[in-house]
Amino acid sequence: MKHLGIGIGWRPDIAEAVEGLAGIEWVEAVAENICPGHLPDSLVRLRERGVTVVPHGVSLGLGGADRPDPRRLAELAAQADALGAPLVTEHIAFVRAGGELTASPRLEAGHLLPVPRTRDALRVLCENVRIAQDSLPVPLALENIAALIGWPDEELTEGQFLAELVERTGVGLLIDVANLHTNHVNRGEDPVKTLDALPLEAIAYVHVAGGVERDGVWHDTHAHPVTRPVLDVLAELAARVAPPGVLLERDEAFPPAEELAGELGAIRATLRAAVSAAPAPAPAPGEPARWSPPPTHQNTPAHPDTPGRPHSPGTPDPSQTDRARERVALAETALLSSLTAGTPAPAGFDGRRLRVQARALVAKRADVAAKVAPELAELIGDGYREAFCSYAASRPMRGGYRQDALDFTRFLLDTAPPADPGSRRALERWYKDRAGPRPPGRTARLLRTLTRAA
Repeated sequence: MKHLGIGIGWRPDIAEAVEGLAGIEWVEAVAENICPGHLPDSLVRLRERGVTVVPHGVSLGLGGADRPDPRRLAELAAQADALGAPLVTEHIAFVRAGGELTASPRLEAGHLLPVPRTRDALRVLCENVRIAQDSLPVPLALENIAALIGWPDEELTEGQFLAELVERTGVGLLIDVANLHTNHVNRGEDPVKTLDALPLEAIAYVHVAGGVERDGVWHDTHAHPVTRPVLDVLAELAARVAPPGVLLERDEAFPPAEELAGELGAIRATLRAAVSAAPAPAPAPGEPARWSPPPTHQNTPAHPDTPGRPHSPGTPDPSQTDRARERVALAETALLSSLTAGTPAPAGFDGRRLRVQARALVAKRADVAAKVAPELAELIGDGYREAFCSYAASRPMRGGYRQDALDFTRFLLDTAPPADPGSRRALERWYKDRAGPRPPGRTARLLRTLTRAA
């Protein structure tokens, strides 16, 4: 695995600051925001300077019951090629549920949700990872996620779940130490025990991010400074293994460049201190073990769950994975329906935590809708957030954030349109412009402008 060094999450809002930061060896860009044929100028300049760019996906949902969407995999592969990336990363999470496996409407979370740490979920995840690995031109590494809620009756700890995932698939690990801290506060999971259970040689790189605690719940906001407890978890990891790369994430409330530089300095200091305090490793021949991508399936024995291969007596039939998919689909759909559509909480879940998670999902939807359609918040004014939360409380996403903004506007026009006639007409025009089969052309926009002026 290539040495990455110290990096930072590249975002358009801080592109100029990132380019000016000293000592940045690599950056990570959200894959869904990258168009392979039209790379942002900032990323082009960074690549020309020799800075590595890694695409980081958020929408595959490899922990979901469905097999990965070939279109999404093809897009991720194209992004990796366009960026010349040494690897791509995604999450161990589900982001949608329902559909054909449950004969129910498709539900979108708009967020990364935890998979149950069960044998069924592991079986499904492993097959999905193998499908993804076969579709990508570079190695894949997966990130552990932060969670507000825990599944009842889990069969494996996080460390055991990750270790078995690596053993079965050879996938790399992206360890987010902020997420380990989040799960320590929210779910009582000891990050040290998780680190002890991990196959350290599988670590491709590490995430560090900030958050905030409110009413005993840790919110992994990526909008606050990195805290000392998170750096302590980083130190625990670095005392065990020298990670190939460490990256600072920030997604909201971007501080001045000097504050970002200060956080990067704290990360470097933590790594140096951990290495100094760690006992000298036992001598071993050759280079230290590093994660490398697994061989192709054609050159390795098939795992019993690999589809399309004969199974020997005493090993699980591949059809067991299909039955596992059905069970996982029902469980994940029930949870997501409770969080987004207001249906009863599935048995065994903490109702208070589910309500906290549901409110967090609605708040995120409101924030992202305002970003993808900033005109909406301007047209609606101070009542935007209250109106959106009223709409989203029992209406799941059905097609991504842009569709969510359209659905919200239609809901508002049907149920509580702005009292001011001018504002109402402006909102109606906005909706018609974007709800049609294609955006209006230049001539149509010019005629509309002249009509308004008249």
